[in-house]
Amino acid sequence: MVRGVLKRSKFRKMIRRAKVGDAKYIYELLTEFAKRGILLPRSLNSIYENIRDFWVYEKDGKVVGCVALHVMWEDLAEIRSLAVKEEYQKEGIGRELVIRALEDAWELGIKKVFSLTYVKEFFKKLGFKEIDKSVLPHKVWGECINCVKFPNCDEEAVLVELSEEYIKKLKEGEKISSLLP
Repeated sequence: MVRGVLKRSKFRKMIRRAKVGDAKYIYELLTEFAKRGILLPRSLNSIYENIRDFWVYEKDGKVVGCVALHVMWEDLAEIRSLAVKEEYQKEGIGRELVIRALEDAWELGIKKVFSLTYVKEFFKKLGFKEIDKSVLPHKVWGECINCVKFPNCDEEAVLVELSEEYIKKLKEGEKISSLLP
């Protein structure tokens, strides 16, 4: 078995769909980063309403990381609310959460996934490319109106186009750089 696959299977066991009972833990995690201006705030109500969008990373019975995949249109989804407790960062948890969200997008038939982020380099390592926010559909901006930073958004937009080869390499733990031009 390839080393990357062994490592990924370890993470796989700890990543699961969020449950309603996780909402308060997700809220606390996101709020921790929102207070520092690293992540946009989400209300507890918003988390409950979108709980099916979330994946969580659970360690020792505690939610230590989360990500949401929000479908925007027939061929477009957004990765949002990616957070990992500080003491668990640099272990690959964020990467694995994003990979699981991308696999979910592929399973749903989504062809493009974007994120508005403060850490574009993280996403670029996963094959995302920097794009101008103006190329995103107006439907995206409908949600931005409710953001505390609207209209002065300082997040950067990144996008990845999904393919069978890309998803296969993600699942096998291969370096994504082999897919980049």
